[in-house]
Amino acid sequence: MLAAAATATAFHSSMCLSSPKPEQSILLTTKPKTLLHEHPLYQTTHPNISFQFKEKILCLEIMGVDSGRALSQNPSLHTASLHSIHAIVTFLQSKGIHVKDLGRIFGMCPTILTSDIKTDLNPVFNFLSYDLKVPDQNFRKVINKCPRLLISSVRDQLKPALFYLRRLGFRDLHALAYQDPILLVSNVEKTLIPKLDYFVSLGFSKADAVGMVLRCPGLFTFSIENNFKPKFEYFAEEMKGKLEELQEFPQYFAFSLEKRIKPRHMEVVQSGVKVALPLMLKSTDEDFRELLIRQDRM
Repeated sequence: MLAAAATATAFHSSMCLSSPKPEQSILLTTKPKTLLHEHPLYQTTHPNISFQFKEKILCLEIMGVDSGRALSQNPSLHTASLHSIHAIVTFLQSKGIHVKDLGRIFGMCPTILTSDIKTDLNPVFNFLSYDLKVPDQNFRKVINKCPRLLISSVRDQLKPALFYLRRLGFRDLHALAYQDPILLVSNVEKTLIPKLDYFVSLGFSKADAVGMVLRCPGLFTFSIENNFKPKFEYFAEEMKGKLEELQEFPQYFAFSLEKRIKPRHMEVVQSGVKVALPLMLKSTDEDFRELLIRQDRM
């Protein structure tokens, strides 16, 4: 608590909305002063960097944001005023976001720092409140779970995704908000639909494919090329599994192929016993060994 308060105080004290004297600036505090000399943006090859720009960089660093990465990913930050950044921070704090959260949030989505409060950010919180029924005091929990919500268009992204997911059968708004908000920032045409189509291409009916993602929403977050294809290939060719097994246990795709699926399957094969897919993968190492022993005695 004290550390967070100190950080907040340091940040707000560094917001030079007027033209401060250098001796009053945060640039003269111990750690930021060291940071100035060490940061690549302040090397002698850049002698004309303005005092205001330096102070803006320090504000980002104080919040825990990698300023070099943020500037690279969001070039608009170069010309953003310290006042506008301060306004974004103040707005987010008014919505319950803590200062200690800002480094991670801005680090993941530096575009937020140059967003328009009225047209970009406020609509997101209205969406959380009215469409997802998130109480104001829980905004922080949802945003920390998925900071990308803050850079997603309500009209073009969030509402279409919510409409599509509800049409599929996602009725639990609480789960969407607190457990799977990443689904709301996933493109319907480019991400969600192609993954359902992939399961249909394997031989599942559309209804079965939908049932699988309803039981395991994480399927919508996995890569077809890097997850589904290699795991299904191993399941079909090496494990000689049946589609019905995956239909009943779609969580199969959530386990690591190299660290979990292959080693466990090889042990099952070597033991010569039959183990159901959920038991093979969900059991702890100790329970799995005992399971093999019990199955071998039967």
